[in-house]
Amino acid sequence: MRFAHLGAEPRIHPDAVVAPTAVISGDVTIGPGCQVLHGAVLTAEGSRIVLGENTIVMENALLRASSTHAVHVGAHTLIGPMASVAGADIGEEVFLATGTRIFNGAEIGDRSEVRINAIVHLRTVLPAETVVPIGWVAVGDPVQLLSPDRHDEIWAAQKELDFPGYVFGLDRETPDLMVQLTERYGRSLARHAHDRHLD
Repeated sequence: MRFAHLGAEPRIHPDAVVAPTAVISGDVTIGPGCQVLHGAVLTAEGSRIVLGENTIVMENALLRASSTHAVHVGAHTLIGPMASVAGADIGEEVFLATGTRIFNGAEIGDRSEVRINAIVHLRTVLPAETVVPIGWVAVGDPVQLLSPDRHDEIWAAQKELDFPGYVFGLDRETPDLMVQLTERYGRSLARHAHDRHLD
């Protein structure tokens, strides 16, 4: 299913294959030889999503661009089932395994691997050919690779990256943070009420 969003329509190369149950919304460019499988969602909510040639987006993966963070995916990259990419730059020949999470402002270098259920936090930079092990967390620039049992170290690095400030423009110490966050984000998401179905 294709949708126009905020006046922009998807551009899909004639050599690409997009499953009929995939959702492609807004300013999305899908290059030649790409495969977007059933249940995948590519939603450009204020900036672009660009897939380089021969990229594969597998079942139920989510790629989301926000007004401040585009998504760029290099050629010959595989995004696994149920993976999530929000406003990040993904290099060429990258493997994002099942269930990986890539956050806003992250940069994944060419030929890197983010293995099953691993996380790359916001504003984290993975140099080319980096491997994030199964279930581990990559955080910061320079990057730290931490096993999930090292919560205190992960939180110390993650706190400095300021998720609510960087993504939503809100101070973490705001007393009603979640009230303001959900109301602000809800207003942004409500713009989908004006989308136009193209199929």
